[in-house]
Amino acid sequence: MPPHAHGPVRPAALVLDALDTLFPLGPLEWRFREAGIPRVLMTRWCDHLLRDAFALSLLGGERTFEDVARGSLRDITGNQIAPAAEDVIIDGLARLEPRPEAARALDTARAAGLRTAVLGHGGGERVRLLLERSGLPAEALTGGGGPTEWKPAEAAYLSAAHDLGVPPQRLGLVTAHGWDAAGGRRAGLVTGWSSHLEGRFPSVFPRPDAQGRDLAETVERLLALPAPG
Repeated sequence: MPPHAHGPVRPAALVLDALDTLFPLGPLEWRFREAGIPRVLMTRWCDHLLRDAFALSLLGGERTFEDVARGSLRDITGNQIAPAAEDVIIDGLARLEPRPEAARALDTARAAGLRTAVLGHGGGERVRLLLERSGLPAEALTGGGGPTEWKPAEAAYLSAAHDLGVPPQRLGLVTAHGWDAAGGRRAGLVTGWSSHLEGRFPSVFPRPDAQGRDLAETVERLLALPAPG
């Protein structure tokens, strides 16, 4: 039976993506400049990081998020980046600030009785640090111990549903990445996509169950879905 064969229903819990959904990566640009790396390479680094993470998810291999992030930095700079400069950029990943409407989106979900959590790539320690620094009302999920269970692999989403104690079809996913929404849909989740990052939903993936201009509107539209029969 395909996901939501009888239509998506209002979720009972909510999981949000971390990087570039809750926490924009744009502020890392100054750290690239400080490291002597042209800021235009930041986008290339992000793409390289995701490419390698996706490949490792298929191939297997015990690598952490930090392994892949550092390896991508070395690759895009031709292994010319100094260790101290590398540390400056990696340290910045734990010091990102949330989007302005992030707290409102989470408060709306919690006021409606939904448990809220954040799922990042390859382990939850950095997500936990981001949440502690920001004070956002959500818990960090691990999403598996390594890249073999990184999103968009089905196991990462099913692990989140298990950790939150709900069946996949009652877990709502909020993300700004089309590939992430597609991964969540395949795992049976109720998917919400915020257009603040990509602008248009990628045409190669099935449409999400709800979408909004930002995180708050996306959460509101997930909550507006019909209650389960």
